[in-house]
Amino acid sequence: MQTNFKPEQMRQPDVAEADGILRNCVHCGFCTATCPTYVLLGDELDSPRGRIYLIKNMLESGQPPDERTVRHLDRCLTCLSCTTTCPSGVDYMHLLDRARARIERQYVRPLPERLLRRLLALVLPRPGLFRLALGAARLAKPFAALAPGRLRALLAMAPANLPAASALDQPQIHPAQGRRKMRVALLAGCAQKVLDPAINAATIRLLTRLGCDVVIAKGAGCCGALTHHMGREETAKASVRANVAAWTAELEADGLDGVVINASGCGTTVKDYGHILADDPAWAEPARRISELALDITELLQRLELPASKLAPPLKVAYHAACSLQHGQKVVAPPKQLLARAGFDVLEVPEGHLCCGSAGTYNLLQPDLANRLRDRKVGHIESLSPDVVAAGNIGCMVQLRGGLAVPVVHTVELLDWATGGPKPAGIKLD
Repeated sequence: MQTNFKPEQMRQPDVAEADGILRNCVHCGFCTATCPTYVLLGDELDSPRGRIYLIKNMLESGQPPDERTVRHLDRCLTCLSCTTTCPSGVDYMHLLDRARARIERQYVRPLPERLLRRLLALVLPRPGLFRLALGAARLAKPFAALAPGRLRALLAMAPANLPAASALDQPQIHPAQGRRKMRVALLAGCAQKVLDPAINAATIRLLTRLGCDVVIAKGAGCCGALTHHMGREETAKASVRANVAAWTAELEADGLDGVVINASGCGTTVKDYGHILADDPAWAEPARRISELALDITELLQRLELPASKLAPPLKVAYHAACSLQHGQKVVAPPKQLLARAGFDVLEVPEGHLCCGSAGTYNLLQPDLANRLRDRKVGHIESLSPDVVAAGNIGCMVQLRGGLAVPVVHTVELLDWATGGPKPAGIKLD
């Protein structure tokens, strides 16, 4: 793709980076076939290729983005299916990150939308506030039908019963059972430990059983993904620096063999910390080291020897590949291999490359499109008649639970159960 930036524009870091990315695009259109919004809407501007043109025009003009550009970029799920398909290696993720940061700085959204985005950026990364907000939402849920569309989506996602906070998520060291093989830090997260603390509990049980010291580092919190993808650069960078500082302290004190993440949306961002802080001289090197240590839980489990399964007849498990895992991190085979090795009958979900519609805050900001994608995904899963659905990302799990009758659990919960842990909630055995 030819670009026409002026010399003074090229001195801006976001434009210089965007120019290099844009020039890799050859207009082939392969990305359109795997883009969820293009598949749904059939609009070229709701495809990666169309959005790349919009970003190019926005940056070249030097003017604040217009409503049309913002609308089509907002509809992007950041699922990164296009990057898996692209034969030219276009770095769409970082191009979109730059565009959304510019939109956040230069575009004035309607007041209701500004307030909603501020609310999400304030509440979701803070577990205490998030817990309070979910409690209030449960009280308001009977009146959801009277609420406007986006507020209705917020209320609909509030769980009927909120699990109690887990003491396991507090800063501490969970010691390995038997001989220690590794020492790893676990990202306890923010929204996940409120919505489903059983995921961290299963992770800690399984890793300590396999010989890992599991460190919940003091000062580590939200990974920064939610605010980063909303274009709130400085807020996101503050979260990134806090985590880098917390894990670097552990690395320098007693060493770390990895930083383990069991929410793949967070994992994609943590693996990108080196890029996010690349322009910050004080933080660039520590952030790069943390990115290199970052592992999805299934990547780490592939390095460890799982004990023999203690299950009886295999359950049929429909494995939902979260976009952030299969496209963002390129982790495709390990979850399925681990589940099969643990004795489960693993089923491939048709059209598995397409997003379920969760995508961080997408199902709250774009509920209509998100629901259409969820229903499409639910139909494919139901066609398999599984006993249970496994996924590696809390956002996907919450999204799918809204449309499925069968239980939806984290991959690590099934692996923990198969090797001596408790049966995940909701699973029924004949």
